Amino acid sequence: MTKHRISQIRITVNLDEKNMPTSIDWDADDRTDGDKPVECKGMLLSLFERETLDTMKIDLWATDMQVNEMDRFFFQTLRGMADTYFRATQNRELAVDMQRFVHYFGEKTGILKAGE
Repeated sequence: MTKHRISQIRITVNLDEKNMPTSIDWDADDRTDGDKPVECKGMLLSLFERETLDTMKIDLWATDMQVNEMDRFFFQTLRGMADTYFRATQNRELAVDMQRFVHYFGEKTGILKAGE
């Protein structure tokens, strides 16, 4: 008989009087890099529902997140999504196309210098 275990990921959102996020903290049962929640400025969570095959999204960012930080956040997220897509599908052609867009995005936002 296979043993099953449960591991929880916790997200805490602190809100101001207008219900805008002022900070976001996350923690997980399996985290090994500390014993306190980690403070974040933004999060993008997508959940693909088994029955409906719909994606539920929660996108939050703290009120003090700067545009250049949002650019970097999206650059890193898009790059990771292209890598994940390739690992999950082995569709190299489409993954490379996605990485090309990530590179374009990085240049347009100034995260990458032209020609990097």
